Amino acid sequence: MNWLEKRWYSNKPAPCTLAPLEALYRYLSGKKTKRDLKTQWHAPVPLIMVGNITTGGTGKTPLTTYLVELLKRNGFTPGIVSRGYKSKASYYPFDVSKASSPREAGDEPYMLHARCQCPVIIDADRVSAVQYLLEHYDCDVVISDDGLQHYRLGRDIEIAVIDSKRGLGNQRQIPMGPLREPIGRLQHVDFIVTNGGQWSELPSELVSYPMVLNPTVLKDCVNGFEQSIEGFKPRKINAVAGIGNPQRFFDTLNSLFDAEIKCHPKPDHYQFIQSDFDFRSGEVTVMTEKDAVKAAPLNLTGAWYLEVSAELPTNFESAIMMQVERIAKEKGNRNNG
Repeated sequence: MNWLEKRWYSNKPAPCTLAPLEALYRYLSGKKTKRDLKTQWHAPVPLIMVGNITTGGTGKTPLTTYLVELLKRNGFTPGIVSRGYKSKASYYPFDVSKASSPREAGDEPYMLHARCQCPVIIDADRVSAVQYLLEHYDCDVVISDDGLQHYRLGRDIEIAVIDSKRGLGNQRQIPMGPLREPIGRLQHVDFIVTNGGQWSELPSELVSYPMVLNPTVLKDCVNGFEQSIEGFKPRKINAVAGIGNPQRFFDTLNSLFDAEIKCHPKPDHYQFIQSDFDFRSGEVTVMTEKDAVKAAPLNLTGAWYLEVSAELPTNFESAIMMQVERIAKEKGNRNNG
């Protein structure tokens, strides 16, 4: 976390010198939103937009994985589109496959394809990604992993994810604070999901659903060998995390293991090099699944990643499935009419 981001989430006032830039950001983003809404394109199948109104990680990717599994259990065939942040693909739209590399696809889309076993298409132009997905795959629901502010892509259901520990920071917009959009935007989304439990500062008129990320198993980064959390008992752990909020991961490890944990935080989407893992021989390294994807080409002997699964209340499941089924029926009738 850089100094400015730390300021956003502290009790210190934002630097007043950034106020003109905040006003400029509001003006330019508002102008872009109006332009995009005029040319908004809607998919012929239900489209679920998973996003946030702050910068950085809030738990969108675990929620996307959860939604794919939920939709499959209810008889749907979902597909995923993503921007593919830091993707180095030679063309777009890019269809993520087993033959793809994390460098080509980007860490999150690559991980989503491996975990969800469903089509994942990346393109900064989300409309192009969805059109490609529907042309090449028989998907009846689309999930956009991030893209709440990508208004050219129409959406039927919007889910805003908030980190319950960090909240919305000082509640100012970029660069005075972490907000991509004003707080009032939350009044217009369909669902608010708070990662890590309920967020106490949410306005009372808004309903939210708590999401908990449950650790399920540890996997060896070299051979994929699985180790139960209960059976994993090292004395020392080098905790490595290059995600939006690494402290959440470090707190999880401290709650799981009776071990001396040395934290090695890195910036979100950080590209690891071998020296990042040059710890003492015999020492154990534990990282997130997303970090393991990025670090896969390196020598990771003695390294593990912690796999987690999102858990949400049953009333969220029933509410969102009710909406998906209603929209699917409406769009099906419209397309057949």
